[in-house]
Amino acid sequence: MEDKNFNAGVNTNRLFYGSCFALITTAFSFSLRAGVLPELQEAFGLTAGQLGDINMMWFLGFPIAMIVGGLTYHTIGPKRIMEFAFFAHTLGILLTIFAGGYWTLIISTLFIGLGNGCTEAACNPMIADSATGKRMNTLMNRFHMWFPGGIVIGSLVSYFMTKMNLGWQAQIWIILVPTIIYAYLFFGQKFPKPRVQEAKTLKGNLKGMASPIFIFIAICMAMTAITEFVPNQWVQLILAKSGAAPMLILALISGVMAIGRYFGGDFVHKFDQTGVLLGSAILAALGIFLLSTQTGAMTYVAAVIFALGICYFWPNMIGFVAEKIPKSGALGMSVIGAIGMFMTANMQPIFGGWIDAAREKATSMGLSGDAMELATGQETLKTMTLFPGILIVLFTILYFWMKNRNKTTAADATSGQPATEL
Repeated sequence: MEDKNFNAGVNTNRLFYGSCFALITTAFSFSLRAGVLPELQEAFGLTAGQLGDINMMWFLGFPIAMIVGGLTYHTIGPKRIMEFAFFAHTLGILLTIFAGGYWTLIISTLFIGLGNGCTEAACNPMIADSATGKRMNTLMNRFHMWFPGGIVIGSLVSYFMTKMNLGWQAQIWIILVPTIIYAYLFFGQKFPKPRVQEAKTLKGNLKGMASPIFIFIAICMAMTAITEFVPNQWVQLILAKSGAAPMLILALISGVMAIGRYFGGDFVHKFDQTGVLLGSAILAALGIFLLSTQTGAMTYVAAVIFALGICYFWPNMIGFVAEKIPKSGALGMSVIGAIGMFMTANMQPIFGGWIDAAREKATSMGLSGDAMELATGQETLKTMTLFPGILIVLFTILYFWMKNRNKTTAADATSGQPATEL
């Protein structure tokens, strides 16, 4: 049952802009931290494996906050969730700036991850409840446009600040700017009610999440998140000797993603989420393979292909749950996002270990200097092609699954029978 008054008295534009700045905060914490990884490694004498542990906290705090936020969305409300996001972001930023070593960075990065997870837990259902149909898909894609959009800005800021030798602490201070802006925009605002009444209850949420399609999508989400986030977080190390500027590569990838997501609603309307996701997996696999084999100017071409592959993953996985499994509600969207981030968190030290192992392999082959670093990055990226390769298979299954379901639903509608639930 749909509540027709879910938007009454709500300043949806201000809430949407506040959500966008909150996501820019997330993006800045991702890109600026990626930019200072080499400086952190040098300043505190960290191994790639230890950097992986620190990165893991960013991704681990995310799902913890998303699960708790999803469970409490309809009790404490999105306002309280975003208040905690502001607290966690601010504390995490300050602790990072004044870090004394490995453990301080672990704790500070965890707080930043918690703030990022609260942003997703509050803003995704709020946007889903603010509109329906094509407009909902458009808003969801344009909201998530600001993650890569923020990464573009953050990457360029990091690139020029590094060139100017301003120090890594100065870069982390920049993350406070969008943090303060989103706090101002959310202050004193009313949030929309759930559009689908069953989505208000935990029982209704769990029923929606118990469906086979939700479980299948959860598996896919783990793979899409790893494919999107892991290579980007390590771009400064794995592409350092590729003949291209790593932070410019990250800015290019994110710029293409932002443009793609801006027009995402039109693509979803034409090809449905399933068609878009299948095409994305194919391009992502090709992009990572090319990044693992190309150098110089071709690295930028490979980056564009990779960006076109990953740009529609996150918003359309969330949008799929909101549109195709609406009873799962805020909790369903939060759990799907949390699964993606949890798996990505666990991949961080593994990926760092892959880098260390690839470096040892390159050294044992007699390589050194730039040649050794190039071989290390390329070997690590070749291993990463496994994930989008699996996604091609999974999204092909999903495409035909949903196509068959649509035929069944149409047939049920014609015969007057109730449509079959997923």
